[in-house]
Formats: sequence, C-alpha cells, structure tokens
Amino acid sequence: MVSCGGKNVNPFFEESSAPFGAIEFDKIESEHYKPAFLEGFRQHKEQIDSIASDTMPTTFENTIEALEASGKLLSRVSGVFFNLNETDADSIMKRTEREITPLFTEHSAYMTMNQRLFEKIVELHNNKDEIGLTREQEMTLEKYYRTFVNGGALLSPDDKKKFIEINTQLGLLTIKFADNVLAETNKYKLHITDRNLLKGIPEPILEAAAENASREKLDGWVFTTQKPLWIPFLQFAENRELRESMYKAYYNRGNNGDEYDNNQIIKNILKLRLDKAKLLGYNTFADYQLNDKMAKTPQAAYNLLMTIWKEAISQAKREVADLQAIIDNDNGGFKLEAWDWWYYTEKARRNKYSFDENELKPYFSLENVKNGAFMVANKLFGVSFNKLSNIPVYNPEVEVYECIDEDGSHLSLFYTDCFTRDTKRQGAWMNNIVEQSNLKGVEIRPSIINVCNFQKPLGDTPCLLSVDDAKTLFHEFGHALHGMLTKTNYPSVSGTNVPRDFVELCSQIMEHWAVEPEVLKQYAFHYKTGEPIPDNLIQKMSQATNFNTGFETVELVAAAILDMELHMLDDYSNYNPEEFENRLAKKIGMIDQIEYRYKSTIFNHIFNSGYSAGYYSYLWAELLDADAFELFKERGIFDQKTGRSFRRNILEKGGSEDPMVLYKLFRGAEPNPDALLKTRGLKR
Repeated sequence: MVSCGGKNVNPFFEESSAPFGAIEFDKIESEHYKPAFLEGFRQHKEQIDSIASDTMPTTFENTIEALEASGKLLSRVSGVFFNLNETDADSIMKRTEREITPLFTEHSAYMTMNQRLFEKIVELHNNKDEIGLTREQEMTLEKYYRTFVNGGALLSPDDKKKFIEINTQLGLLTIKFADNVLAETNKYKLHITDRNLLKGIPEPILEAAAENASREKLDGWVFTTQKPLWIPFLQFAENRELRESMYKAYYNRGNNGDEYDNNQIIKNILKLRLDKAKLLGYNTFADYQLNDKMAKTPQAAYNLLMTIWKEAISQAKREVADLQAIIDNDNGGFKLEAWDWWYYTEKARRNKYSFDENELKPYFSLENVKNGAFMVANKLFGVSFNKLSNIPVYNPEVEVYECIDEDGSHLSLFYTDCFTRDTKRQGAWMNNIVEQSNLKGVEIRPSIINVCNFQKPLGDTPCLLSVDDAKTLFHEFGHALHGMLTKTNYPSVSGTNVPRDFVELCSQIMEHWAVEPEVLKQYAFHYKTGEPIPDNLIQKMSQATNFNTGFETVELVAAAILDMELHMLDDYSNYNPEEFENRLAKKIGMIDQIEYRYKSTIFNHIFNSGYSAGYYSYLWAELLDADAFELFKERGIFDQKTGRSFRRNILEKGGSEDPMVLYKLFRGAEPNPDALLKTRGLKR
C-alpha cells in the first residue's frame, strides 16, 4: 500500500467502502492528487508496455479491449480532480494542475507514439471487415485509430518532439487563460451605498447584493459579473451609467492590460494549434478539429451558421427599431447601445405582453425545477431519482441522487452542485466522475455530476430561478441522462463520448420540456403557497417565447462564427483579438447594439474547453433537437413509445454507432433544417 506524505493511506489507492463504491470525497485531501496521478501514470505505462509487447497474434481482445481495461487508477483520479478543479480548487490543486499538465502530454504521447502498439492497431484497422467485429467494436477501433493518428503516431521522430512540445505549451496556456478569466470575474465589484442609484432593481436582487456586501464586510450593495446578479442589473437598473459600467466590466475581462490579460495568450494558443494541425497534415486547426465530427468540414459548419445568421440579423434589426422607439417615446435623447438592450427589452416585453419575468420566479424554485426534470425523465424514459444522504460529497452544497431503472436496478449516482462560489468557473456543465463500461461482463455504472451557477438561497427564501435558469438546468440534466443511461461495453464510446456536434442533442431537446405548458402545470408551484402556475401567466410566457429571439440568436451565432473564423486562419503573425473581432463584425454585418456572446478574452469554451472550432455544435445539434421534438409534439410530449425509442436509440448508445444512423433509427429520416428556424421564430 502506498502512503501519502506521512498522512493516512491515499484513498485513491483503496477500494471505496461507500455505498455503490462511490468516491469517498470525505477522505480526499488536496495533497492526495499528485501521488495518485504519478502512480496512475506508472501503472498505465506498465499496462501499455505489456499490451504492446504481447507476442500472441493481434486480436481485438488483447489490444483494444486490453487498452480499454487499462489505466483505471488514472481514470479514477482524473474523474475526481478535473471536476473539483473547476469548482473547489485550492492553491495546492492549482499547483498540481500546473505540474501534471506536462506529464499528461508526455503520457498521452507515450501511448499514441508507441510504434509497436500502433502497428497492432493498424493491423486490426486494415482487417476490420474480416475479423468479425460488432458495430460497437468497429466504432471503438476506429476511435483508437484516429486517436493515434491525431496523436502523432505517423510523425517523424523530430516532428514527434515538436508535437509533444506544442501540446505541453497548449496545456499550460489554456490553464492560464481560464485562471485569468476567473480572477477577473472575482476581482470586479460594483459597490453602491446610495440606494437611489439602484432604482428599478427588484428587491430579491438587492437582497442578494446586500448579502455580497455583508460577506465583504461592507455597507450597501455589491454587484459582480456573476450572471445571477449581472443580468438582472442590466434588465432593471434605471441608472444608465451604471448599466454601462457593469456591461463593460463583464465583456472586458481578460482585456484590461493587467496581469490577467489574455490577448497574448490567445495569440499563442492559436498559433500553436495551427502548428499542431499542420504537423498532422491539415491546412487549418478547424480542418483538424472537424475531421471526425458530423459536419465533417469547416465550410459545412460555416454554411449552417450563415444560413441562420441571415434570418437572425434581419430580426435583430427589427428589434433595434422597436427598442429605439421606446427610448424616443420616453424622450430619452440617445441611441440604443449594447448596455441598454436588456433594460429596454424588459420594457418592451411588459408593453407587448403585460409580462414581467419576475412574476415567474416564485414558481421556479430550484427544488421545483429539479423535480420537474426528474418527472419528465420518469415519464419519458422510465427512470426515477431517490435522494441519498449516505454518499460523501466534496462540498456541503452538493446533493446526491440515485438514478433507478424501471425494474428497480441501479443506473447511476447523480451529483448536483448548483450555486455560485468564488472558486467555481462561470457557466454550467456536466462531467463524468466515473465512466460507464461493461468489459467482459463486469458492469461499472457511472457517477455523473451537473454543475450550475445559481444564486444561493437567502434567509427563508429558496433559490428562485429565471426561465433561462430553468432551461439551463434541464439542458445539463439532458447531458446527465446521456451519461447515466448509457449501456455500452467500452468506456471510449459510452455516454457523452460522441462527436461534439451530436452531444448537444440530448441536452438541448430537454429544454423544450422545461417550458411546455403541460409540463409547467406539473412542476411549477409557488414556493410559498404551493399553488400551480396560473394559466394566464403560462399564456403570457408562451406568447413571449420568441420575443427577443433576434438578439439571442445573433449573439450566439456571432460567437460561433468568431470561433470558426479564428480557427480557419492559416497565419496569425498580424493577429490582434480586438481588431479581428471588429473586422469580422463589419464583414458579417453585425450591429453595434449586440456583442458576441463571448469575446475572445473570455471565451472559455474555445480556449479552455473542448469547443475550439466547435462552438457551432450548439446550432448543429439544434437542427437535430428541433426536428426530434417535432416528433414528440406529433405523438404527445409524454408519449412513452417515443420516449423509450429516444432512450434506446440515442441515450443508451453513446458513440457505439454513427450519430446520423442513430438519429434516423429514432426519427426515421434525417432532420428537416426548417425545424430550427421555426423553433427560433425565424421562419416566416
């Protein structure tokens, strides 16, 4: 048994005694991670050597299955560390991240550049039609072949060294990028002591800002660039100068010329990515990234974006005119600017629909929305959720549920981590803590987590969500279902291990149920009275469904175009992030009143996540989810036969088949592209 620095035995080196073999977060200390990683690397290298040196005839079992079964300790510690590193990292974990990142690059190369091992994979790949593989085995083999080729297996010795150097630098630069964004987010505080400056802001938002001030040992109110406060401030604050200040603080993060500036980091990342792509024989990094995606080519993805853009920008221009008319009618005497959009959109919503989104919040307590998501999953897919109190967690705010199948069998542990913290990066996401697999009949059921950034409860008032927050919860729960319900043999193709432009189907389709009137009546209850959401409020909400859709679509598509254009470049010698964004905005006809959803210096999706040259995926998958939901609407949104078909053909299959094949098994045909424009209210 291996010890850790004189402390208790490292929990990663012991079998868990917790129910379901759950990760024993209560035993893990920050000092445990590095020794566990080092031991994980050592064990996995031994296993790789053993597989590569096996002198028996090469088979799928002694090569691919053996690789799938290897590296268990490394997978275990990685599943824990990389989730907590985004939610609860301390200085020890951050130091560990910097220290292990180059080791991961080296370790990955140790496998993918192992010539003897690659020769075995090539042999299997060349003879795949003759060796009697199942379709899942074919997909797993293909994934390994691509991983090795894209991991440098075909490079010359000198180029292999360059490849490793590039990946090492990229790993450290992306860490620095994300650290800078988090630091900038935490640094900005708008401290107000004069309540007159906060006219128009709803009382619950003021209470949350007062709580922020109290934690800082300050009088008055403190507003930050965290979304639960930032968006309501822009929506309701009457003070235009303060709205501008808050708006610019959010979008200028990483672009202030200080120690957290991301401009040079971005340029370095882009150049290194291009160097990597060219080493592998691609013209651009976008070509490299899309070679195994549904879109196949950057141009195919770009064509989709521009098709949507054309309709969205026309709608946005009409919305500008409507908002400017409100300003003029109020004798505002100024031109609509980006920091005015949310405020005057709220006015327009109230004028047009007599509808204030704040009326909805009492019906959207976090617990209600979560129960609503569970209810939908039960009706559609036959699964239920039981809250557990005997599973260790890494933070007191984390809750754990057991996902149970119709026959009572255990499917997954499901963790939820819902509230903002200074240590947590912005946004919402799903992670696998433990991957599902069924190697040689040994079934490992997964542990899945959803992370969000909602406002914490205040006093006796629970966490109350906006409609967008509710849709976010349903979205991430869709990813979780993809991870929890998967039934594959090989971890490389289980759950969400699918092409990036397919993975969002399972999350985005769930958003539809969040706001369906039939569903709202079954989960949206007033947190004080228990009364269901009234029909007139549902009607107002439904009427306003496609309100502001031009803005919402333009900012999303603009960010996706920015991402794609950045990674379609083949020279970064004269690249400057802000200048590039401005030129691109002019090129595509973007309007001044709308900003990219993410400017480059805060674009975590593409500079510290897996969405580089892939942010288009949300819209590509929306083609699928909009079309798929049409089938539910035709048959009934709770039609059990359709729900079970979606579970059987999509959720359970992971990456064990080509995504379009899976989609057509469910839908019966390829998606109708008009469904997306119709769903967004852009189809005239």
